[in-house]
Amino acid sequence: MPTRKHNKTSSLRMRLMLGAAVTVSLFMLALFPALKQVFTVALETSIEQRLAADASALISAARIVDGQLRMPEKLPDEEFDILPARQTGMIYDNKSNLLWRSSSSKAIQLNYQPKYDGRGHEFLRGIDIDGREYFIYDVEVDLLRGKNADFSIVTMQPVSDYEVMYISLRQQLYVWLGFALLLLLGFLWLGLGWGVRSLRGLSAELDEVETGKRAALSDQHPRELLRLTRSLNRLMESERQQSERYRHSLDDLAHSLKTPLAVLQGVGEVLSVNPDNSEQVHTLQGQVSRMSQQISYQLQRASLRKSGLLRYQVKLKPLLESLLGALDKVYRDKSVVVTQNYAEELRVPVEQGALLELLGNVLENAYRLCLSQIRISASLIETGCELIIEDDVPGVPKHQRERILKRGERLDTQYPGQGIGTAVVKDIIDSYGGQLFVEDSPLGGAQFRIIFPLN
Repeated sequence: MPTRKHNKTSSLRMRLMLGAAVTVSLFMLALFPALKQVFTVALETSIEQRLAADASALISAARIVDGQLRMPEKLPDEEFDILPARQTGMIYDNKSNLLWRSSSSKAIQLNYQPKYDGRGHEFLRGIDIDGREYFIYDVEVDLLRGKNADFSIVTMQPVSDYEVMYISLRQQLYVWLGFALLLLLGFLWLGLGWGVRSLRGLSAELDEVETGKRAALSDQHPRELLRLTRSLNRLMESERQQSERYRHSLDDLAHSLKTPLAVLQGVGEVLSVNPDNSEQVHTLQGQVSRMSQQISYQLQRASLRKSGLLRYQVKLKPLLESLLGALDKVYRDKSVVVTQNYAEELRVPVEQGALLELLGNVLENAYRLCLSQIRISASLIETGCELIIEDDVPGVPKHQRERILKRGERLDTQYPGQGIGTAVVKDIIDSYGGQLFVEDSPLGGAQFRIIFPLN
């Protein structure tokens, strides 16, 4: 029998994993801008330090001659073409008048005017007339080589020089955070698998209990589950004891009623000697027979009810072969041809005794009423396990089928001659959550179609 399919999201491990994945993903999404901001601050700090070093180099090269600023014709970086970076700097007086600019800054028309306001230094951004953005470092100098001086030393660096570095780092952040996310999810999956292993063990033990391989759950579980397993054990033991008491009580009741019924039967036989008592004897024997049938019916109904915990799977082929062999002997004079159509390994989710009683009643009626043909089919369908039993005798009239399928109707009281078999069949099907359909058969008779759910 194929295993039952479950939606993946119904797995506790999968639900926990989805929750953890969403949480970790949100955390990573929140972490990315924070890391990007940290890098941006660190990068701008390093740029500020670089521009401060350039400003210090300009200050070192500057001279005051007769109160006037003097700068060398070429800065050190301009004398050596092998240096990739050029110092881009300007010097302003305290009136914001430009006094000097490096040769590398002559092409830059920056919209920036320094303010000699005693703030010491500042680091900011500016834009030239072509729209290019620059990092600007502005430091105030009031003492140069021991002489009073009021200058603003401004050094600059294009923002575009760092865009490649910034884009590269952002891509690396994406890669490393994605890798970290996958690694973390992998560890979470393994951790959750280890965490729910005990639940799998409990599930396996419950499967063994349902199939009758185990009488109770063990105590080899985490302490958080022990209360659950012990409660389930008490429930199962209570159910077993209650079921056993129920069966014993019914047996006692049946035995206690057999003697009074036998006495009444004997009284009827004595009274039947007198022809004047024939009507009373007939009534008495009819009621005694009916009481005996009702006792048998209730005993069968009680003994064949489904357990609340056990799950059965009975192989259909050997059970049918045994049943058909017995019926062939009983009805050997009819030469009934039985066609069977089902997989050899097919199993029906019903307890063996209940399935034997169900099929016995339906097939006995089919043997008794059919002309010469019976067909038995069984298969697994989407809604469960389907059993179909057909014969070639004119079927049950449609206006009577509703009564057969109606819960609580018993054909033994509504339609004489049917006995209690159909009522027992309906009770067994109902106790297993199944469905019974009475339809027309292609053979020309009735078709009893029974569906049992697999779970």
